[in-house]
Amino acid sequence: MTTALTAATARGLLAEGARRLAEAGLPTARQDAEWLLADVLGRERFALYGEPEQAVVEAAGHRFRALVARRADHEPLQHLLGYEDFRGLRLRVTPDVLIPRPETEGLVEWALELLNAPSADGGRAGAISRPPLMVNGQSIGPASPLIADIGTGSGAIACALAAARPDARVLATDTSPAALAVAEGNVRALGLADRVRVVAGDLLEPLAGEPGRLDMIVANAPYLPRGILPSLPREVFAFEPRQALDGGPDGMDVIRRLLTAAPAALRPGGRLVLEIGEDQAGPLAALMAARGFVDVASRDDLRDVPRYLAGRLPAGSAVA
Repeated sequence: MTTALTAATARGLLAEGARRLAEAGLPTARQDAEWLLADVLGRERFALYGEPEQAVVEAAGHRFRALVARRADHEPLQHLLGYEDFRGLRLRVTPDVLIPRPETEGLVEWALELLNAPSADGGRAGAISRPPLMVNGQSIGPASPLIADIGTGSGAIACALAAARPDARVLATDTSPAALAVAEGNVRALGLADRVRVVAGDLLEPLAGEPGRLDMIVANAPYLPRGILPSLPREVFAFEPRQALDGGPDGMDVIRRLLTAAPAALRPGGRLVLEIGEDQAGPLAALMAARGFVDVASRDDLRDVPRYLAGRLPAGSAVA
């Protein structure tokens, strides 16, 4: 039996909300209750402790109770709040997109390092000016560097790269119209619409008429084996889009397709940077090398799991 939330102060509501969420088995019960009450009251989370005996009007109490009930059903906190923070950017999220995660911040960090690294021709990715890229009859650029974020979802990667590199232009692709709408909204809200173009298309399909143009492809493609999806936490399996999680029988179906298509889209010396699943670094590194990439390397996440894989097309390589 759950406890009715009848307290009329911030302190009381927090205690009752935390207790109910703990009863539901949520390890972050107290923090979640704080986030939800702060959202309802329009205050910063830690500001709640400045006035713990603050009276909460009945309507706000009802809204808080409703949110707590949904969180107790393991609906993601980010869906209830409507946003997630990613590398200092506040992004709108909905059930139509994968919630941005700290692991993907590591992908962006490595991509930025590689963009800043000397290229095989002695310059840097940001040092070469190229003519505009035409996608679906619209111009992107002129740009240096020119990056594609494949399977953009909320637009987290595209927006983070563009925010960190004011000289960059980013093409963000996805097949989901609902996800593209979320990404487009985030791009506009962050003031990046002049440098990030959101385009509907499967993987690199929007670039089919413009081969050999990209400096970098970055992707957090689906990489979970289909068989493990039902064992995921309810927050993930029941509430996040399956198409953003399901990587096929061994988790690598989408990534294999991307590795096949990537060489034709990259310029000589261009790089491919991926977020991958556990136990995938070895086979995917071999496949990347077989597709002509050099300097193939993996990097661990904060849990010491090989989570990222990158490779470079050799300078002077022909379009595949």
